[in-house]
Amino acid sequence: MNKQVVVIGLDSYDPHLMKTWIAQGHLNHFKQLWEQGAYADLSNTVRYCGELEELKSNDTIWPAFITGQRADKTGYWLACQYHPDDYTVTSDLVNSGFDYKDYPPFYALGDRYKVAVFDVPYAQFSDQIHGLQILGWGGHFPYVNSVSRPENLFSEITQTYGKNPILFEDGGHWWDKKYLTWIDQALDESTSRRLEICKDLLKRDSWDLFFTVVGEPHAAGHDLYNRSQPDHPLYPYLTNNGTSPDPLLKSYKAIDNAIGQLLAEIPEDTYVMCFSPNGMGPNISELLCHVVLPEILYRFNFPGKVALAAGDSGTTPPPMITKPIRNSWMGEMWSKTYEPNPLKRLIKPWIPKEFLQAPQNGLSSPYPLLEQEVAFGWMPTMWYQPLWHQMKAFALPGFTDGYIRINLEGREKNGIVAASEYDSLCTELCDVLCRLTDGRTGKPLVKKIVRTRKTPYEADPKLLEADLVIIWDEQMTDVFDSPDFGRIGPVPYFRPGSHWNRGFVMVKGPGIAPGTTLSNCETIDLPPTILSLMGAPIPESLEGTSLLKSIVAV
Repeated sequence: MNKQVVVIGLDSYDPHLMKTWIAQGHLNHFKQLWEQGAYADLSNTVRYCGELEELKSNDTIWPAFITGQRADKTGYWLACQYHPDDYTVTSDLVNSGFDYKDYPPFYALGDRYKVAVFDVPYAQFSDQIHGLQILGWGGHFPYVNSVSRPENLFSEITQTYGKNPILFEDGGHWWDKKYLTWIDQALDESTSRRLEICKDLLKRDSWDLFFTVVGEPHAAGHDLYNRSQPDHPLYPYLTNNGTSPDPLLKSYKAIDNAIGQLLAEIPEDTYVMCFSPNGMGPNISELLCHVVLPEILYRFNFPGKVALAAGDSGTTPPPMITKPIRNSWMGEMWSKTYEPNPLKRLIKPWIPKEFLQAPQNGLSSPYPLLEQEVAFGWMPTMWYQPLWHQMKAFALPGFTDGYIRINLEGREKNGIVAASEYDSLCTELCDVLCRLTDGRTGKPLVKKIVRTRKTPYEADPKLLEADLVIIWDEQMTDVFDSPDFGRIGPVPYFRPGSHWNRGFVMVKGPGIAPGTTLSNCETIDLPPTILSLMGAPIPESLEGTSLLKSIVAV
């Protein structure tokens, strides 16, 4: 007889926040689940040139979990693709996920097991699942279509419980009070509807595996972190020095309550796993990826020129921007393109967007890019794209780590870097970037830079498209100093929270020793653990190791 297993994924439910709020008496259902079974902190790694390095990217982590394989094995790194034949980047909000043709989901178990899959991000249908599959009901840009098997199930669910209010809508800004009121209400509504759908699906059959992912923590962390945590620089300005209600705690408590109600529907002898593959902390990376890296490479390639966010080096930085003028972060950043005329520079932030369509300093205006539906056209990284063919190295889009592509002869359409120059250029770029510092504290901003290729022309199609990966230090700032190319900033903060390489897993059920704590665990250890709990065979291809032997009571 198959063992019943319920797996509840939490997209970016941060373990540091969870532990803090459990200790303060807020998350009683998570506390109870922790006490009833085993707990482990989770981390994520990936191989570059055969060496394991830390990984933060949500785009990479979820497909790695679903397949049980790291990205260096599957070849899936990001929900976008760079094309060296024309220097373009493509992406699709629903069709840029992994296809799972060579590496199927670990839960594709055939007719012997009844499996229900609901709202797993980055997933795709599998013909080897005997049960039901619902994709793309909610979540934060899950990169899947809103579909189901059986085909009519999705419409049945939405007619009964409603559409998800957040799906593709959580793209507002921290200074937009109307948006913040909406996202607070939408998170509550989304969590409530999700709970009712899960309760419904659980009752439809005696599932060997019921697997669902709660997407609300992802949106909440991105949008509300600065109104919750004192380690965000904007916190004192937005919360009256911490006296305002905490909207992120409110969302975490709603999810805790929903988990408690869902667990009450599950028989006591069921194995239950609750996990988050990564966490959410202060947004240390996106300004560095979106603004600093492409601008530093611009200044590196065009000595003496500045394109964006010029600052006054050697002076005390002005106060951070706490009251942006424009209605979008993109608009705020585009208004900071370099303008030598001081009068024009003064009025630029107030100019209507209709008069900001023309290129500036060789950069494309984001407004026509959005009209042309250019992938990531809102992102400053892509504004430099018209210049990439002239540059020795340029930044590719990224959200957590920085990505640099070398404009290599014979690989790029108009490559200008000879293979003999490749190593020395990589070394020079690393030296420049490692000298970057926080303009407010003087602390370094780069933790580590790794190469992705052993040789310039290494042609493995599964390699990351970037030649260099910059792993940023845990230092959040809005002013960036380079002794080589001057100051960038201050620039307005973007999304308050970003992904951190920290997750967790809790497991309870028959034979699992309460109070067990494990260490040195990774997210890719969870697929073999789930299969072990089910009593299902574990494919040798899975890279992780089952935790079952370590959590079962002797």
